[in-house]
Amino acid sequence: MIDPRLLTDDFDDTARRLGRKGVARAGLEEARELVLRRRRQLAAVEDARRASNAGSAEVGRLMRQGRREEAAEQRKVLADAKADLDAKEAALRETEALVDDALARIPNLPDDRVPDGTSEADNVVIRTHGYDPADYAGRDWRPHWEVAGDLGIFDAERAAKLSGAMFSVLRGGGARLLRGLVDFALDLHRDRYEEHVVPHMVLTEVISKTGHLTKFDTQAYRVRDDELWLLPTAEVALMGLHQGEILAEADLPKRSMAYTVCWRREAGAAGKDTRGMQRLHEFHKVELVSICTPESSEAELESLLADCERSLQGLGLPYRVLELCSGDLTFSSSRVYDLEVYAPGVDKWLEVSSVSLVTDFQARRGGIRYRRAEGGNALVHSLNGSGLATPRVWAALIEHGQQPDGTVRLPPALVPYVGTDVLRG
Repeated sequence: MIDPRLLTDDFDDTARRLGRKGVARAGLEEARELVLRRRRQLAAVEDARRASNAGSAEVGRLMRQGRREEAAEQRKVLADAKADLDAKEAALRETEALVDDALARIPNLPDDRVPDGTSEADNVVIRTHGYDPADYAGRDWRPHWEVAGDLGIFDAERAAKLSGAMFSVLRGGGARLLRGLVDFALDLHRDRYEEHVVPHMVLTEVISKTGHLTKFDTQAYRVRDDELWLLPTAEVALMGLHQGEILAEADLPKRSMAYTVCWRREAGAAGKDTRGMQRLHEFHKVELVSICTPESSEAELESLLADCERSLQGLGLPYRVLELCSGDLTFSSSRVYDLEVYAPGVDKWLEVSSVSLVTDFQARRGGIRYRRAEGGNALVHSLNGSGLATPRVWAALIEHGQQPDGTVRLPPALVPYVGTDVLRG
């Protein structure tokens, strides 16, 4: 949630910045008026409360002086004052609900350094690592679903029989490869991130306060009979751990990670590449989260990006780093770097990680603060990134490792985790 003072004290610049995310000025003006109305009503409530308290004190004074008739008259005045206070408090509560709803619909402000644009076509490639087009010339590269299907380690037909489209069944070496990727990522990052095992379902309050219920309101899976949601990402749970807490500045940055299964409806995926492991409703991921001071968040963003790149470098996969344009930023983020691996079998760059700076957007709604060493409390900044999202990395490894005899050679870093250097049928 943004600071509501941005709507009242710096409205034009706030509207300009949010306009880069496609937010209409008219909606912001409505939210601004609600915030101003709440401010006026809060002042009126405080005045009415003072009047009521003064009336109560006056009744007490008159009673102590034995002036009962005057006290009785004052009680009538006090009753009117309390009725006025009750009415004003009720109006304030109604306005506060409207303000909360309005603010929940406003995304985080994009950083001014984010490139302009309206879609992924406007994202900017920052750098490319390990990719040379000449390495892929003069050879036919098969897509991963064909290679893995022939080996019997990927079974799309049985996955569809179990759950419908955009699910996967992995067998044998394919299953071991996925599990190996998870263990590889957890081991790789354990020097900087504390591992957690978290529930795969969270309360509505938790997913809302991280900004994901608005972002994923057509994407998240809700449990039918309970106020619970399946995790769209472990970030929701890792941030939820600290909602309503005041952390010590000496404990920051607080870096955590978790391996979870994640669920997303992928609404609007019609027409997109959904074959094989490119786009799934259910997938396995190791998520990295950092909570830090506002002063250190820029350096933490670069550090988190380097950590996520380290996963791909360790696997020997060619990748590129993109900075997302303003119109392609996520709801909660102010800056985002995407990591994409090149998959020769589909001849595409596949997004495998998003590294996001969320500033104080989640902390404000979730009430996550830290106690400054020099005194006073302040909101933390938060960041998140995919240490390793397995489906597309799995796909890219299959396509890069395919051999003329139909087997798949794995990178050396995975051999201890998978138990072999070659996947066979």
